[in-house]
Amino acid sequence: MNLINKKVTHKRFGMGSIVEQNDSSIEIHFESENKKFVFPDVFEKHLKLHDKSIANSLEKMIQEKEMERKEEELKKEEEKKLQRKKYELRLEYEKLVKNHKLHPESQMVFWCDTEEQSRSFSEWKVFSGVIKSGINKGKPNKPIRLHQNSAVVLTAVEPGMQEKDRRILGVYMVNEEFIGKVCEDGYIPAHSKYRIKLTEQESNQMLFWNYYVNEKFPHKVTWNTGKHRYFDNSWMAQILRDIVSLKSDSKERELAQQFFGHFCKMNQITDQELAQPNGALKRM
Repeated sequence: MNLINKKVTHKRFGMGSIVEQNDSSIEIHFESENKKFVFPDVFEKHLKLHDKSIANSLEKMIQEKEMERKEEELKKEEEKKLQRKKYELRLEYEKLVKNHKLHPESQMVFWCDTEEQSRSFSEWKVFSGVIKSGINKGKPNKPIRLHQNSAVVLTAVEPGMQEKDRRILGVYMVNEEFIGKVCEDGYIPAHSKYRIKLTEQESNQMLFWNYYVNEKFPHKVTWNTGKHRYFDNSWMAQILRDIVSLKSDSKERELAQQFFGHFCKMNQITDQELAQPNGALKRM
């Protein structure tokens, strides 16, 4: 919009003519002197264009700029709210880390169907499901026992096979900063390093019920309902120890050994005092 030589009237300085213009300022020649003003802000209250057509166009431009300004302010306010929320979550996270007490059953095992198996290993995360009833029905489950000391076991039973043949497909430590109590979406992501997918041959040697047992019914091999359940920290350590012994490749064995060592340290488990597996299959 070219305003050079356009006539204006200022509330204080009277009539004048625009002699200079850029994106942020204009200069006006009045009878006694030249004055510079912020453009287009000065037209909101103090300055009036004589040309009505250009004045209307300028008013629209000022309105658009005002809308942009308000949108920018709203964006900044939303950013401030987001930063405050992140800060509050960080404080809560640090408090949870500082005050965390080990739960004896803070590991989780999942029953994976074919689709979940593929997705779990490609994305390295699992979904804890949704709440089935009550006021929070439909919302994601919070895996509240899972903490930085927790690991996830992925299992499956092939069609036509019995529950006792449930195989361990892979294991992973939860993400370094994961805390189940503040998990809002129900997804449990894997640690950046400690994650292992077993080969089919290895998986066939890792039967889940060699480790897991329902102490109320120690000779029963039944999963019943649900896609996941918590289980004992020491059982997870036994699983990891046996995975180490399965690995023949030196690099894979080293990773499994590091995983096992990290897990034991996080769960205050001593390798020498770790018992042999005594799951339901071992008791049959």
